[in-house]
Amino acid sequence: MKSIYKMLGIALLGLMTTSCGDDFLTVTSPTQVPADEYFSTKDHVEEAVVAAYDPMHWTDWSMDAYEPYQIMSDIMADDFWVGGSDKNDNQNWHLMANYEATPLKVITALWIDGFSGVKRCNDVFSYIEAGVEGASDTDIASWKAQVYVLRAFYANWLWKFYGNVPYYKTNLTEPYISEQLTADELYAEMVSDLEAAIELKALPWKGNAATYGRVTTAMAYMLYAEIVMYQRDTDRYPKALAYMKEIIDSPEYSLEPDYARIFEEEGEWCSESIYEINYISENAARDWGAPLTAGGTVLPTLLSPNGWPSGQDDHNTGWGFCPLRLETYERYSADDTRRDATCWDVRAFDGTYNKRYQDFGFFLQKYSARADGNAGQVASGELNYNNNWRVYRYSEALLNAAELIVNTGGNTADARRYLNDVRRRAGLVTELDPTIDNIIEERHLEFVGEGKRYWDLIRTDKAASVLVPDQYGYRTNSWTPNKKYLPIPQSEIDRAQGTLTQNPY
Repeated sequence: MKSIYKMLGIALLGLMTTSCGDDFLTVTSPTQVPADEYFSTKDHVEEAVVAAYDPMHWTDWSMDAYEPYQIMSDIMADDFWVGGSDKNDNQNWHLMANYEATPLKVITALWIDGFSGVKRCNDVFSYIEAGVEGASDTDIASWKAQVYVLRAFYANWLWKFYGNVPYYKTNLTEPYISEQLTADELYAEMVSDLEAAIELKALPWKGNAATYGRVTTAMAYMLYAEIVMYQRDTDRYPKALAYMKEIIDSPEYSLEPDYARIFEEEGEWCSESIYEINYISENAARDWGAPLTAGGTVLPTLLSPNGWPSGQDDHNTGWGFCPLRLETYERYSADDTRRDATCWDVRAFDGTYNKRYQDFGFFLQKYSARADGNAGQVASGELNYNNNWRVYRYSEALLNAAELIVNTGGNTADARRYLNDVRRRAGLVTELDPTIDNIIEERHLEFVGEGKRYWDLIRTDKAASVLVPDQYGYRTNSWTPNKKYLPIPQSEIDRAQGTLTQNPY
């Protein structure tokens, strides 16, 4: 059972008044309630909390753009090509992959989605501050904890991709301009929110069938470790490590024995799952012209071969974006069960489908368009697959802990055990020592297509040596430190009226 926590829409209009202020010209809607009055009751604030989750679902397709967070990360790394029909198809992606994005040719929907999430979280805080009829202290603590975590989650998108962005914790008024923070200042804001959420002790440790999709303490711990490790905030490494060990020692989380099952519908919210973003195909109504409607995801369509014959290999057709590199497949040993669960090998079907640009015969199996993956949808089948976005898994807690132990001089026996637990689940019997290089390479094999690799290379200073021109002439530029942040979209620079400084891309 999935609990998608998507707000289908509440029409809220304020009082419409004229500037002269005469009573007989003041028009009050007979059917609608002003926002500040509507969001003064417990049930209605709960609706606003649900709405704060909604932008989580948007990045695959919103604002007239396809910009799924995990794939936008991965195309800048070394496991995928961009694909499509040619290098002008989703051109912004191709430019990002070659480290030559410009303010006019860069992803923008992620910027809008991230700030939409921040704004909705701020809304909830404003409603709480104004007073909520019927709300208990427990209700208020729960709401605050959830939106603290959500606001940090959305800020993390902005921080990772754009770095130095305007940021605010009280929603803006006209002319809607805010101070631009440095990436370090934004990091401090995110850490503050997460520490406040954790201190409230108001989140459940793990969700259940009725609450899957809500943030939990374990999810907050994972987000905390992610940003602390990316920032290389060594002062907070011990706390992040303690959080990882709390997850590892919990009987409620464990490795799923069958790696491939994690990414099947039956594997959603399994014992390994710490956090997922829910998509559902049953009665899904997402449609052309209605990208923000509740329902499924377009990601499997994006990532599957184009012109795939119906009924062949239990898959549906897609658009041929983001084929896997041959080198990604070859990186796995033949006895690594993650290889076939990750890499969909379609070389045997060459000639039966429309082979597009940069297609070497491999696609991402984890999020492929399964034949029954959009069953029950009531709108556009290609937009409504039921694949949840796996955000945090128990294996990442193990590898985080191993890395943090190495970086803090802790018990290397524990680090060795955590690293090799992940390897054993993959069917590998050779144990490795817990070095940073071994841990990062294990993360590479474990998380292909999950949006981790690019950020791992940056935070471990490996990006400049790994992200270099390839032998095929597709990537002709090398990653350099000034490519860490994308250019801020020119539309945002123009809107800011001279108050935003462009990133040095």
